[in-house]
Amino acid sequence: MSEFFIPQNIEFALNRLQQAGFEAYVVGGCVRDMLMKKQPNDYDITTNASPDETMAVFSDMRVIETGLQHGTVTVVCNGDNIEITTYRIDGEYGDNRHPKQVTFTKNLCDDLARRDFTVNAMAYNPSSGLVDIYGGREDIKNRVIRCVGKPDLRFSEDGLRILRALRFASVLDFSIDKETSESIHKNSHLLKNISSERIFSEFTKLLCGSSAHIIIKQYSDVICRFIPELEPCIGFEQKNIYHIYDVFGHTLKAIEESDNDKIVRLAVFFHDLAKPAAFDGQHFHRHPQLGSQMAENILRRLKADNETIRIVSLLILYHDRDIIPTERSVKRLLRLMSFEDARRLMKVKYADIMAHSQYVIDKMAPDIKPINELIDRIEAQGDCISLKTLAIGGKELIALGLDPGKRIGTTLDRLLDAVIDGQIENRREELITYAKQLISEQQSV
Repeated sequence: MSEFFIPQNIEFALNRLQQAGFEAYVVGGCVRDMLMKKQPNDYDITTNASPDETMAVFSDMRVIETGLQHGTVTVVCNGDNIEITTYRIDGEYGDNRHPKQVTFTKNLCDDLARRDFTVNAMAYNPSSGLVDIYGGREDIKNRVIRCVGKPDLRFSEDGLRILRALRFASVLDFSIDKETSESIHKNSHLLKNISSERIFSEFTKLLCGSSAHIIIKQYSDVICRFIPELEPCIGFEQKNIYHIYDVFGHTLKAIEESDNDKIVRLAVFFHDLAKPAAFDGQHFHRHPQLGSQMAENILRRLKADNETIRIVSLLILYHDRDIIPTERSVKRLLRLMSFEDARRLMKVKYADIMAHSQYVIDKMAPDIKPINELIDRIEAQGDCISLKTLAIGGKELIALGLDPGKRIGTTLDRLLDAVIDGQIENRREELITYAKQLISEQQSV
């Protein structure tokens, strides 16, 4: 059985181009994934047909002029978009990112020569088989990321390839070829020419890889190019018996121990970033508060979306909060965040704990599972944990004689605290009785 599986609509497009007298191959990441026995997310086709010739071949179908200047058209086949790009040679790169012009070519080898890494520079079709000029298959076998041609040239053409190399190594669990690695360190300054959005996209993918902790350690100088706040953490000793790593080493270990959810990984990466700035000679005073603000500032600089910024900042703010496996403790946590965010917080706390000394691990790690079980149970039971689920509201308090204003909110908060603490039930009658007592106390002051 062939290691290459081509979906029916992709095979249809390849066959139609070939029947019209043109060459056509699937190319790039899909070929790499198939060789690694992974299901590709998408399939790109490359051909010696010009964009006009490609549109003529598929004239009976919907064709989108995606990027004619770069030779790309999109054919809609059975509801799927298939990108078909003409073989091309890239001209001079004026901004370390985009070629000033491209030249179409009839030679597949010319097209493969412009690609970034050997593992992405292979092409395949069922009739011709695998075209692998640069040893990509062997590099996959040896689990190596290697530039096509001279690394300095590849990175000077497109500085984002520096982070792409790190991302592929992290996600695929590959090492980086020596010459390519040396060039990454040497050319990391080229990242200054790359948009914040593209840097953040590649960095988050890198961060979610199984080897993220290894790659970030080996290429910390590269990461510091766009997150310079990381540099003071490297080698910064924690100076207490609960830690066995410096701040950077602790962060790396926590990343290794963490769930590879994007939000969790970002929170873990940033959670102790403020420690050097917060250190007063003995304690890391208010480092969660400072770290939350620092993470928000960095994520805004990197053009992260608002929801990611909100959740990551929230998780960092509460990552050091004492939570014990009791309903009262967990409900008080759920007053501050959603059930989903609380579960993420516990993943961050677990990773943080596992990056401490064995004493801390033995003492704190066993609490994580029962806390998660309590979160699940409280959600399933629909327990009152917020003002929205409190059995009375501001109208009832006004009817009891409390003037509209700040005291309404304060009284509701005290009623909710009493319910969460188990002092009273979340029943209208009990809440009104207790509210009368609170109002009486306020009026007597």
